[in-house]
Amino acid sequence: MPTISCVSSAGAVWCSIVVKSSLTARLTTLLPFIMKPVADCLRFGWKSRRAWWFTASSRTRERFARTTLGSFWLGLSNLLSISVLAVVYGTVFKVEDFSAYVVYLGTGMVVWNCIAASIQASPGLFKSNASNLKNTNIHPIFYSLEEWSFQVQTFLQSFLLVLLALSIFQSTLLLHLMGVGLLPFLNLLIFIYWFPLLVCLIGVRYEDFFQLIPIVLQLMFLLSPILYQRDALAGLAWTADFNPLYRVLSGLRDALISGHLNLTHSLLLLAINAAGTLGTLWLLERQRPRLPFFV
Repeated sequence: MPTISCVSSAGAVWCSIVVKSSLTARLTTLLPFIMKPVADCLRFGWKSRRAWWFTASSRTRERFARTTLGSFWLGLSNLLSISVLAVVYGTVFKVEDFSAYVVYLGTGMVVWNCIAASIQASPGLFKSNASNLKNTNIHPIFYSLEEWSFQVQTFLQSFLLVLLALSIFQSTLLLHLMGVGLLPFLNLLIFIYWFPLLVCLIGVRYEDFFQLIPIVLQLMFLLSPILYQRDALAGLAWTADFNPLYRVLSGLRDALISGHLNLTHSLLLLAINAAGTLGTLWLLERQRPRLPFFV
């Protein structure tokens, strides 16, 4: 076998081939180790898609079963909070263009509420299904997809109503959503699946982790340019760049308001979402045998 010390061109080429062959062999061994558990999760999730979507829809209907307005309360509650916050903080910050500020705050708040609600629901994801995890062989991805679809349905009903109301101030919002907003919207939907699931898997193993969630969410909200413009952070503006929740939010909000898509940012976020989903599903499959003992 040639060594690294060989100086002939043929020897150098041969050494390179040996290294590449070794790396290829390692990758060939590693990929099935990672992809097979992920494939098992996705296969079960796809086969049971009608069941988890139906159970999530039933939860949504049950939530407003005896109300007159039904699920319209989701959008109305958001509109009420947006209206109050816009008046208060618009006055505090002495905004010059109130219409633009209402759209900025409104789109930011409705997306933030979706992200925060998904993460806040993560501690109860498996605990609320503890008996099923212990007594049935249903794959735990079912419960994560059920919770995700419930959050998606809740968000869509609220988001569309808020956008319709904000269209009074900026008529192009829906048009931007159907155009440049689709990729950032997809990033949001993927993020609110894998990130809360990852939080849940960590918290199931280490219970103290769940106690940090309300604190961290509150700090992230205050440090995120949602109620105020990014320039108001001045020297602390760098914190927004390292805030994953805000990065997801800002991509969609900027596309809706400006009508321009930051393709590099969106594709990078899509790649991170893909890697996060694969890694979280792999971790879920690895922890699956121990989940009944943790909840």
